[in-house]
Amino acid sequence: MPSRSSHKNSAGPTILITTLSLTLVSIFLCHQASAQTYTQTYLDNLNKEIASYQNQIDALSGQADSLSSTIKSLQLTRKKLADDIKLTDNKISGRTLEIQGLSSNIDLSQQNIDNDKRIIAKAFSTISESDSNSLVEIILGNDSISGVLDSLTKIGTIQGQLLDRISSFKKNKATLESTKKATEKARADLQSLNRQKKDQQAIIAATAAQQNSILKDTKQSEAAYQKTLAEKLQLKNAFEQEMLTYQSQLTTKVDETRIPTTGAGVLAWPLDDIHITQYFGNTSFSTANPQIYNGHGHTGVDFRASIGTPIKAALSGIVLATGNTDIVPGCYSYGKWVMVKHYNGLSTLYAHLSLPIVSAGTAVATGQIIGYSGNTGYTTGPHLHFGVYASQGVTIQALSSSKNCHNAIMPIAPFSAYLNPLSYLP
Repeated sequence: MPSRSSHKNSAGPTILITTLSLTLVSIFLCHQASAQTYTQTYLDNLNKEIASYQNQIDALSGQADSLSSTIKSLQLTRKKLADDIKLTDNKISGRTLEIQGLSSNIDLSQQNIDNDKRIIAKAFSTISESDSNSLVEIILGNDSISGVLDSLTKIGTIQGQLLDRISSFKKNKATLESTKKATEKARADLQSLNRQKKDQQAIIAATAAQQNSILKDTKQSEAAYQKTLAEKLQLKNAFEQEMLTYQSQLTTKVDETRIPTTGAGVLAWPLDDIHITQYFGNTSFSTANPQIYNGHGHTGVDFRASIGTPIKAALSGIVLATGNTDIVPGCYSYGKWVMVKHYNGLSTLYAHLSLPIVSAGTAVATGQIIGYSGNTGYTTGPHLHFGVYASQGVTIQALSSSKNCHNAIMPIAPFSAYLNPLSYLP
């Protein structure tokens, strides 16, 4: 009886500890699942808010330009960008945790490799020693046949373990290399996300400054705002007429054999979400000859893009130049722009940006973010002006003789060098 009682007392704590351990594991897993659910719910709500803000911004873009709609659009844009930053923060946290996990895996893989090396070295040493003993010496060194067989079995076992350990070494080494590559990618992603967050913060600050400037200049008067718009339109039209006169005098000839044959997919879309608001040319001539611009109508294609939308290079190439016509008072043109020269004879222009993030001479890849959309220069709302040129005909010039845009720097080309972007896009 005492022995049975003693057995009960020893088993009881073991069962209790096991039950408690399982309970703690269960609580941890439930907490982890709950945290993941909370995070996903948080992200879903953020995406819904962003979509709601974007819908309201798009709706305002279809209304007549007024002080109230402009201010409201800027306010919504700031809220949307703030939510975008929250999403970026979440991605940064995810990448940071991923890097920590990968670093731990690297340490573990390295430990396994070190262990493999140690055991392999010991096995080689043992086999080397056994190889130095002849079969006769092994037989003579044992008192029985079973002893001889045991010695030979041990040698075979060591050889088998060696092969297994070599296989383990190869697997651990492959895992280490794969993990290192994954870590490098995660670190690159983290660097890109941190840069993106910095860009988003800069755009929010610029948007707030723009809103304050409008309210200050108009003294919150709709009449004053409409007067300012009319003055900007007048100056913009005067500058365009000035440019038409100048470009009509350019004599550079475009050799069509030096540019790609028109076809879908020569260039990639510069935005993820495509909504065209103005086409190329818009004249009877351009309708009949959609590839050629004759000095009338629109020199590119406009895409709807709210402030802060990532703008991507349509093809790999070298950044030819960047500029900002807004630094010249009264010059209502491209605002902040980037031009990329590609390797196939084409160059592309991205204008009205809120924030270019590349500089002249930078190599860019297809799809790489080169800036963010905005409404700098002359615009009736945030959008991207996307232009395509024959590289041989376009130059970057300071307009020293311009009345409205004196010394503003921008791309200049003869009419024949302007090409219809839709002739090359997907």
